[in-house]
Amino acid sequence: MGTVMYWDGGGWAWMAFMPLVWIVLLGFLVWAVIRLAQHPTGRDGSHGSWQQPPRETPEEILDRRFASGEIDADAYTEARERLAAHKPGLR
Repeated sequence: MGTVMYWDGGGWAWMAFMPLVWIVLLGFLVWAVIRLAQHPTGRDGSHGSWQQPPRETPEEILDRRFASGEIDADAYTEARERLAAHKPGLR
């Protein structure tokens, strides 16, 4: 009758294992919070404000370079004509 009262069910193993479980759990929670804070996602899976800005079109690049003075009016006009001649869908 007294044998059940003194049964050692491996309590020392749980005492050693439980701190490891808590450390792993807390580490995962910290990682998840940091990950979500750095990359907010919308319902559709997009990354909200972290999306890359849209790429400039060749015409926009040419306009920007002309506006900043990198190229002169003749080079700008010639490049615009070349771009218009090679634009897809106009053939």
